[in-house]
Amino acid sequence: MLNDRRRTVLSALVDEYIASVQPVGSKVLVERYHLGCSPATVRSELAALEETGLVFQPHVSAGRIPTDIGYRAYVDDVVGTGEQRLASVDDERIRTFYAEVEHELGDVLRETSVMLSKLTSYVAVVAAPTLRRARIRRVTLVPLAPRRALVVVVTDSGQVANRQIEFERDVTAESLESVEAYLSRTLDGAPGGEAESVRREIEGVAGHEAHVALRVLDVVLECLVEADEDRVLTGGVSALLAHPEFSDPAAVRPLVGLLEDGYAMLTVLSDVMRATSVEVRIGRENPSAALGHASFVAARYGDGDSGGIVGVIGPTRMDYRRAMSAVRSVSSALTDVLES
Repeated sequence: MLNDRRRTVLSALVDEYIASVQPVGSKVLVERYHLGCSPATVRSELAALEETGLVFQPHVSAGRIPTDIGYRAYVDDVVGTGEQRLASVDDERIRTFYAEVEHELGDVLRETSVMLSKLTSYVAVVAAPTLRRARIRRVTLVPLAPRRALVVVVTDSGQVANRQIEFERDVTAESLESVEAYLSRTLDGAPGGEAESVRREIEGVAGHEAHVALRVLDVVLECLVEADEDRVLTGGVSALLAHPEFSDPAAVRPLVGLLEDGYAMLTVLSDVMRATSVEVRIGRENPSAALGHASFVAARYGDGDSGGIVGVIGPTRMDYRRAMSAVRSVSSALTDVLES
């Protein structure tokens, strides 16, 4: 446990290092943060913080910088004191953005990733709700040719998945309407994964329309699987290059590779999916080695299985107060969008 003075010194050092990207000395802390004690006392406290692994000195004559453990103590203190308030102008910007948006959920999430990246200067990550858990609102069949149709699946969260389907024989518009009515009636309000159960129920039914329904259900399931595997959106990847920690291509390459791998990102997000508040993973706390020099701030949005994840990735030298407050505000606003 840190005493009050060491907590204050650590907080000041982290704030200064976030702003300056330079090792911080005791004189700077005393002059800029009004700690109410002498440089000698601050040096003593910094030495104690170094002994406990919260800060380290990169060179003998240099100041000190925070370690991952030091950032963790800082973040936990920020959380404990409730210091995560977004500036009113930024909060209003978020509310206005969602009040004016009129697109489908996929477009809203894509625009969210861009907006959140601009708001924080970090990479934004947005995971759409899983379609296999969301409830199906409608299955629509659009005839395109005698043996071809478009299958459109709409969920209660507003997500849309579609795919063209080829039949072995000609299918009339009336048959498509009949199958559409049956599937919409059967799957209305059902979780996406329940399409498998419906398929099993009609698998042994004879007749051309039953065969068409089976073929359509196969495509519905394929839509759900493909959408779930490709439901992580990123915005502002180029923002990484603005931070000196990622100026070396060798340092940024593994992280960019992770961001481009939707399946790997879902693995990173799995812990956050079970969280009930804003979560912060710092450096090696992250499950992926590609995030070993980065921090990930994320939160759930939406309700239960119909929810998703929104967050930002940046250097461990992150403005945690701003990142946490921005993620919380966007999460709240997205939840309102899904419930409206």
